Formats: sequence, structure tokens, C-alpha cells
Amino acid sequence: MHNAIPLSLAALLAVAVIVIGGFYVLSPARMTGSFGLKPPAPDADTRAWLRLKGIRDVVSGLLVLTLMVTTDTRTVGIAVLVLAIVPLGDMSNVLGSGGSKSKAFFIHGVTCAVMLVVGVLLIRAV
Repeated sequence: MHNAIPLSLAALLAVAVIVIGGFYVLSPARMTGSFGLKPPAPDADTRAWLRLKGIRDVVSGLLVLTLMVTTDTRTVGIAVLVLAIVPLGDMSNVLGSGGSKSKAFFIHGVTCAVMLVVGVLLIRAV
């Protein structure tokens, strides 16, 4: 029973990432300024790059959900810890590119921190 809270948090994270990724895939023009970087040119190439980001997010969320139904809690926790590198890299990229510090820390940094906590909780719940 002590697995329920960390597993619920992992599922919530996974679904949230899938939804956000879906917005990037289905409506990239609406998402141009949400990442924290200076909004790029509103052209077909930019929309293609934004869709790539969306696909990455959807796959990351699906991976966590798939592991939740096919393997043990510890493995899900390890995967969540590894996937926390993605928002850490996004935060670093936004900060290193002169993007929005608030979005870097409060979107990507908080996401990374939450993923680290959930990953550790999952591993310890075994």
C-alpha cells in the first residue's frame, strides 16, 4: 500500500508530460513562447522542431506508464530518475541561451526536482 502515493505521482507526471507533449505536436504555433526561450520564427521549420519536442515528451510519459504496468516499482523509479535529465537539460539550455530564468527554474527546474523526489520515493517504496 505504501507504493500507491509514489505510483500515483509518477502516473500524474507521466500524463502531464504526455498532455504537454500533445500540445506541442498538435498546436506547435501556440506553444512557441512556453519553453522559456525567445519565441522562434513562426515558420514550418520551427513548428517541425517544436513537434520533435512534443514527440519526446509523449514518448517519455508513455515509457513511464508502460513500465508501471509491466515491471516493478524500483524499475519505474530508476526510469523516472534517468528521465529527470530531460528537464535538467532543458533548464540548462534555457539558462545558457539567455532565455527566461523564471521559466527555466519554475517549469524545467521544478519538473526535474519533482521527478527526482518521485523517483527516489518509488525506489524506496520497494
